[in-house]
Amino acid sequence: MTTSTPKIVLVTGASSGIGEATARALAAAGHHVVLGARRVDRLAAIADGIKAAGGSADYTELDVTSADSVRAFVNTAHERHGRIDVLVNNAGVMPLSPLAMGRTDDWDLMIDVNVRGVLHGIAAALPLMKAQGFGHFVTISSTLGHEVAPTTAVYSATKYAVRAISEGVRKENSDIRVTVVSPAFVESELIQGGDPGTMAWVQGMADKLALPATAVSDAIVYAVNQPEQVDVGELVIRSVLDAAI
Repeated sequence: MTTSTPKIVLVTGASSGIGEATARALAAAGHHVVLGARRVDRLAAIADGIKAAGGSADYTELDVTSADSVRAFVNTAHERHGRIDVLVNNAGVMPLSPLAMGRTDDWDLMIDVNVRGVLHGIAAALPLMKAQGFGHFVTISSTLGHEVAPTTAVYSATKYAVRAISEGVRKENSDIRVTVVSPAFVESELIQGGDPGTMAWVQGMADKLALPATAVSDAIVYAVNQPEQVDVGELVIRSVLDAAI
């Protein structure tokens, strides 16, 4: 059994990749989606496409590295719609390199977006969810949040961290649902920045193994649509080719 009640769902990093696919899939499932990202032109186009297809959407410019921006994103949605049912913490970056290269700016960026961005979302939304007595955090981790490969140490650390943070939210709040989604290679704009040699290798692997973003968005719709007493704790999603390596 799944719920058929329309929900107010906020999606960060909604201008492309998993975020865009998730917004479109949730809207197609009957939910109202609030899109957040820095590229407002992309958000406007996606929201227009959702509405043209019969769905319901609005958007707000968002920089997850800024606590003030995240707070404004969440509060604006709450003021418009009277509640927040789900926050999808999707925004992320992955500029990989060997630790010996000392690319500290990349390390800082991953910590700021992948970890602080999630914490900013929780800090903004959790009090509102607690006040209304329900809510659901869906956070995108990675299969690299379950294991570390050469060149992924800092990225993996951020994805291990969001799994730990999510588990903390779950253990501290019996009235809040928490879902962690850990994809492997997925078609997205994530393969940017970092060490050029490393990222070229990653792109080659993605060309062989990447799943469409809808593989992840469909899983998120499944978790969101479960009855309120059902918490889908974690979903790991990878290509069968990747799983066999």
